[in-house]
Amino acid sequence: MPSARRDRVYAFLQLTRMDRPIGALLLLWPTWWALWLAAKDFPPIGPLVIFTLGVFAMRAAGCAINDYADRKLDPQVARTRGRPIASGRVTPREALWTFAALLAFAFVLVLFTNRLTILLSFAGAGLAAIYPFTKRFTSLPQVVLGAAFGWSIPMAFAAVSDSVPPVAWLLFIANILWSVIYDTMYAMVDREEDIAAGARSTAILFADADRPIIGILMGTFLLALVLVGTRAALGWPYWIGLLVTAGLFGYQQWMIRDRAGPACLAAFRHNNWVGLAIWVGIVLALAL
Repeated sequence: MPSARRDRVYAFLQLTRMDRPIGALLLLWPTWWALWLAAKDFPPIGPLVIFTLGVFAMRAAGCAINDYADRKLDPQVARTRGRPIASGRVTPREALWTFAALLAFAFVLVLFTNRLTILLSFAGAGLAAIYPFTKRFTSLPQVVLGAAFGWSIPMAFAAVSDSVPPVAWLLFIANILWSVIYDTMYAMVDREEDIAAGARSTAILFADADRPIIGILMGTFLLALVLVGTRAALGWPYWIGLLVTAGLFGYQQWMIRDRAGPACLAAFRHNNWVGLAIWVGIVLALAL
């Protein structure tokens, strides 16, 4: 491409975080947990493709609306100052159009499922739209993020089994806990600048009790997954997956021991291995 067009395309790739796939992976793992549990084995190829594409579309849409909502906040934070809207490479109106286009694409995907999944999708779209604005009105925006990221769980169960059983809601609650864990680590990176800018987060709310509270959330998350495993009657590979997860959480606590920004960001990214360990445990437990 000519350099001007290349820079323009790259700005939109940055707006939708296509250059940083960790967020999509943290959304993908719970979706795959739900698909495998709903199917009690390898899920049907249709829902698998639809939800995998939908994960990337909805995560990209969420990033676009997030940058629109933070267009006045991002220039005040060193780490986000170079984002496309904050740096003037993408206009707020273009970000809104990007959000709308990606939302429409995700909705077209949902139309290939069933009525219950389509109805649930409206709540998911609403959660994705309101999350970026919650950091101005509540100190718990990470809880809303967890609900938005986890809404694919009841939708996946609905698409595969045309119902949302209790185990789906247990998994949904577990995902909210996990989202608060890793996004608090993420928010710890910019805590001081967020305070100065007037933003809110669980990292600010927890203050110097952040590590103990994250530890409590980690234990509660594991307990919720124990309940998922017993209700779904999963075999020994799943329980090994939970033991691995407990070890990964212990390592993350060590990583953030000094609350250094780069270490907190690395611990946030490290949660990709948590999602993978749980998914592998589910897959192997159902395959045996």
